[in-house]
Amino acid sequence: MTGFASASASPVSDLETALPGITVEIRTVNSRFLDIAFRLPDELRQLEPAMRELLVAGLRRGKVELRAAQGRAAEEGLPQPSPEQLNRLSRLETSVQAWLPKAPPLSVHEALQWCRGAGSSAPGPARLDELALQAARAAIESLKDARAREGDRLVAILMERIVKLRGLAAQAGPLVPAVVQKQQQRFLERWTEALAAADSSTGGNASVSAESARDRALNEAAAFAIRIDVAEELSRLNAHLDEIERLLKAGGELGKRLDFLIQELHREANTLGAKSAALELTGISVEMKVLIEQMREQVQNIE
Repeated sequence: MTGFASASASPVSDLETALPGITVEIRTVNSRFLDIAFRLPDELRQLEPAMRELLVAGLRRGKVELRAAQGRAAEEGLPQPSPEQLNRLSRLETSVQAWLPKAPPLSVHEALQWCRGAGSSAPGPARLDELALQAARAAIESLKDARAREGDRLVAILMERIVKLRGLAAQAGPLVPAVVQKQQQRFLERWTEALAAADSSTGGNASVSAESARDRALNEAAAFAIRIDVAEELSRLNAHLDEIERLLKAGGELGKRLDFLIQELHREANTLGAKSAALELTGISVEMKVLIEQMREQVQNIE
């Protein structure tokens, strides 16, 4: 199912001001299976298995791309030394210079580097990973909500197509008896004409009686009726529509089951067209195929 979501996670305490914020974006497009791709910075590549696990648990179908990016840390990523750290560093520098008078004073860069390493409570890579996973979880939940809203719209579209297919099936049912009756009359007329021609050519000594000719015409009409009977196809088509409607109302993971039912609908519409003996039935078969193909396209979006 097509969708997009993004979420961010940022440091929340003074100890974490050296950490960058993390933004995670997830894009999905239609696919019959779950296909996942990652675009992660080098600092977060170790999180790919954990993020894949989150995606597999939250999604079932679609071509998914997850991107993660780091923001800029507060104060351009520089550590924020506390007064206690600076006082301690100053005392240490004084003590060292008392023993080693020729030792050069500390530079600002050296002092900041020392404060970064000396802060035992300063967050490290583990906290950065935690922020990234937090953003990923939020993005997945946002994506699921968006896909659920899109799913409601798709269900409405499919229900509309089901109503139209039922209407076409209702139109097709009464056409068959009318076609059979018309064809029966045509057979009778042809046999009557053939019998009259035989009588005129044989001087009234035709070997086939009018009654037998009529029986043969009726038998051919009956065989024709059996060949073009589509009651079974229409019954199965309506049964498949009932099952699709039931699944859509029940909700849940429907995509693969709907795929199968759409294939069955297409099979019945094809058979209806193959058996068609009237232009009206052919037109109904074509309209059904168009609607079923529209349903197939939408079902590809359903998880």
